[in-house]
Amino acid sequence: MAFWSENFGDTTIKDPKRNFRFTVEFSSVNSKTGGSILWYAKTVTKPAYTIEEAEHNYLNHTFYYPGSVKWETITISLVDPVDPDMAATLSALVQESGYAPPADTNSLQTISKGGAAGALGNVVISQIDGLGVPIETWTLWNSWIKSVKYGDLEYGNDDLTILEMEVRYDWAKLETKKTEGSVSTGAAAGSQTFFAVSGE
Repeated sequence: MAFWSENFGDTTIKDPKRNFRFTVEFSSVNSKTGGSILWYAKTVTKPAYTIEEAEHNYLNHTFYYPGSVKWETITISLVDPVDPDMAATLSALVQESGYAPPADTNSLQTISKGGAAGALGNVVISQIDGLGVPIETWTLWNSWIKSVKYGDLEYGNDDLTILEMEVRYDWAKLETKKTEGSVSTGAAAGSQTFFAVSGE
């Protein structure tokens, strides 16, 4: 039943997706902070992509052809609690990626993709319903920290300290529950599809 329908005692009526019902998880943070769900997450942008295009001109006509898919970075803002200390945690993740300030000419270690993706672990963004059950889940593949901002300080500002991080990834997988009329009949099948539908 559509969410705008009248409810005459029908408990199957569904809310639309709500922006404030979400969770963000870093699998690598579990061992550092006691849980993979970032309860101190304030905002997150969901994955987005652009399909590049090739252009061909013939006389006074222009034709366009779809090209490669380019996934855009996501941004996560986090309140910085004292325990766990997220400023320290994010710094540790970058260090585990392979970065260290040079101590001398023998400091040769640099960041690698394997190290950076392994340090952050799986990044999962879930939209949940009123009962806390995931109804839309994004999993980022080979994600790594691209930038970190530790916030601004001001004597006249008594707001909570907010950290902001940008995450790069190769691609993302979207998983949703099976509903009527929400999947194209031409949807691809297979274990590595971009879009996956779970059971009822």
